[in-house]
Amino acid sequence: MPVARTGTKYMAVPSHNQRDSMSLIMVMRDVLKLVKTKKELKKILNEKKVAVNGKIVKEINYPVTLFDSIAIPSVKKFYKVNLKNKYEVMPVDEKATTTRIYEVIGKKLLAGKKVQLNLSQGRNMVSAEKINVGDYAIVDLAKNKITKVISLDKGVEVIVIAGKHSGEEGKIKEILTSGDQKVAVIKTHKEEIKSNIKNIFVKE
Repeated sequence: MPVARTGTKYMAVPSHNQRDSMSLIMVMRDVLKLVKTKKELKKILNEKKVAVNGKIVKEINYPVTLFDSIAIPSVKKFYKVNLKNKYEVMPVDEKATTTRIYEVIGKKLLAGKKVQLNLSQGRNMVSAEKINVGDYAIVDLAKNKITKVISLDKGVEVIVIAGKHSGEEGKIKEILTSGDQKVAVIKTHKEEIKSNIKNIFVKE
């Protein structure tokens, strides 16, 4: 994850998903300056004061990635990871941390004709929602329930998350197909750009 250098000699490594994430200790200590040491973070984690995407976490190297939310209700501090020129941890209101958008990357039929959705960032859930692989789901984190389904289509607002246009936002004008590749033509506030659909993500 591309973030500004912190000046610390050693960088804390996330416990998993290392390529696309930064550790919670790095966010809390080096980015937000909310704690000074690992010991200090361990204390508030043991007191169950920190939630990532609505889940209480106790691991200092818990991975935090793009579009994740961090909530510390005891001190009324709430954040989301966004992308500009680099990944940024931005303050938000509490309501913004109650939902998260995920891409549906797979579906699995379970016993009883139930369907398990495999979502981005390793999240799985059972849902009766009519949704296809490649669609996006806004999930109520407390209820673990899909509140909205968004298909990648004309007029949908997206952000480019990789490639030379990383960080640029706009609406899809059209999606072009070339062989097995799909490229979105995106109208930003400045110009039209093109990006492989693998490098874009729907905005919540």
